[in-house]
Parts: sequence; C-alpha cells; structure tokens
Amino acid sequence: MKRRLLTLCIASLFSINAFALVPAGNDATTKPDLYYLKNAQAIDSLALLPPPPEVGSIAFLNDQALYEQGRLLRNTERGKQAAEDANLSGGGVANAFSTAFGSAITEKDSPQLHKLLTNMIEDAGDLATRGAKQKYMRIRPFAFYGVPTCNTKEQGELSKNGSYPSGHTSIGWATALVLAEINPQRQDQILKRGYDLGQSRVICGYHWQSDVDAARIVGSAVVATLHTNPAFQQQLQKAKEEFAAKNK
Repeated sequence: MKRRLLTLCIASLFSINAFALVPAGNDATTKPDLYYLKNAQAIDSLALLPPPPEVGSIAFLNDQALYEQGRLLRNTERGKQAAEDANLSGGGVANAFSTAFGSAITEKDSPQLHKLLTNMIEDAGDLATRGAKQKYMRIRPFAFYGVPTCNTKEQGELSKNGSYPSGHTSIGWATALVLAEINPQRQDQILKRGYDLGQSRVICGYHWQSDVDAARIVGSAVVATLHTNPAFQQQLQKAKEEFAAKNK
C-alpha cells in the first residue's frame, strides 16, 4: 500500500491542473468574461489553509471513515444527486441552485443573475484553490483506494489533480452565500444546497471531508474579497434589481 501511494503521489507532481476550466495563470486581465479578480487580488489558499491531514493521522482516519460513510449512499437517491452535482459546467452551478433559490436561474429567465454566477466561477474555483492544490497535490480518495467515483466522466483527469481543497465545494459555497444575500427569505434552503454540493464530493469519492471543509473557508473568503471589487459590486446590484423586479 505504501509503495502504491508513493507512486501515485509522485505521478501527481508532474500533472496539470485538471479542475480549471481555463489554463492556470489566467485572471481578469486575460479572461475578463470568466473572472472578476486579478491574480494579485485572489485568495491565496496556500497561505489561508493549514496543510491537509497526513496519512495515518487521527484527522485522516476521520476522512477515511467519512469516505466509507458516503460511499454507502451511492446507490440511494442522495447518491444519484451527488453524481449529478459533479457537473458544474454549462450552467450547472446556476441550475443546481434553481430549486433552492425558488426560481429558474438561466440566461433567459434571469440574465443578470446568471451572468453574476457565471463570472465568479473561476474566481471561487481555480483562482482561489490552485495555490494549495499545486503545493500539496493531495491524492484523491478514489485514486487512494483504486475505486471508481459515482460519476467517472472526469475521473482520469482528476486522478492527476490535487484534492485539497475542493474547487467544486468552494464554487458551490461561494454561490450559496451570494444567492442568500440576493434572496434572504430562502437563505436556509440556499445554504443547505450549497452545503450539500460539498458533501456530494465526499459521497462520490472525489474528495476527502477535510478537502470540503477547507473549501468552504476558501469560498467564504472569495465572497468577502469579491465584495470589494467594483465590477462584481455592479453586477451584484443588477442581479438584486432584477430579482426585486420579478418579485414585486
């Protein structure tokens, strides 16, 4: 087991960032339609977070226990939802929150809100998480155990990508915080959905629980930083006005 783990970890050191939707290094300077923040303004997950639990530590034993607990849910309705939650591209983030938000979040139905969420995906995902991901290159649960995830579409790429912290979870939690601000009457439903998106990563075996817990800290920091950004503030205001007009 130790030799197998060492081999997987060494292989991961020479990999690319498979989570990013755009090449690492891009920001608002080069991709203004995908970012609000520049690299210099971004959350530094490496500075923000402690190192991930070491194999054999008590914290890692907890990660293993929660992995097994989540794996037992894969053949349930919750497991099916977890598999669907793996897809955050092509409007997946907005779609994932539509029910909790109380109305459809699509480019057609809520263009300003849809634009707000779409443009913050990489700020909360790749830009905020890449520092710790690339430093620690933590092996993911499915690669550690050699067991398929509940949605194997990106499994090959993700086996070469650091597990800590979870980019999907950071995106989901940041999105939940912003949506709860826009529609506070449904904040409980929205925040629960954001929480569940993170737990879906554990159920599927993409991430350890500590990856997910750390990502929620990153997502919260991203939202705080975005609130200091003029472009984000302007788009947030447009989204709030759009929502208010639709709910008179």
